[in-house]
Amino acid sequence: IKLLHVEDDPDILEIAMMALEISGEFEVKQCSDPKDALREAQEFAPDVLLLDLMMPGMSGDELLGHLRELPGLETTTAIFMTARAQSHEILALIAKGAKDVIVKPFDALTLGDQILTILRR
Repeated sequence: IKLLHVEDDPDILEIAMMALEISGEFEVKQCSDPKDALREAQEFAPDVLLLDLMMPGMSGDELLGHLRELPGLETTTAIFMTARAQSHEILALIAKGAKDVIVKPFDALTLGDQILTILRR
């Protein structure tokens, strides 16, 4: 499963990469800058987008809007990772096209399984 992970925090990038490698289910491409993600996304052709919500320069939901404009990414499954986990915030992200939201801090041991569960729904 090709997964594009966009996150500005280097520690979270590293932890998520280790967690996803452990699962053995994902080919992961990571970007620490939303603009890099826009440049890389179409060629990588991910099956799932794992997006941080709060990033400098462009929020995750803004990034998702731009990614949706790229050919082949119009319906790619999008999952947000955020500490902003009030129910109205989660519902707003789902209304903007997210399939689900993973709350930070996340459990590194179950991250891969969480993503697989979301994809199966």
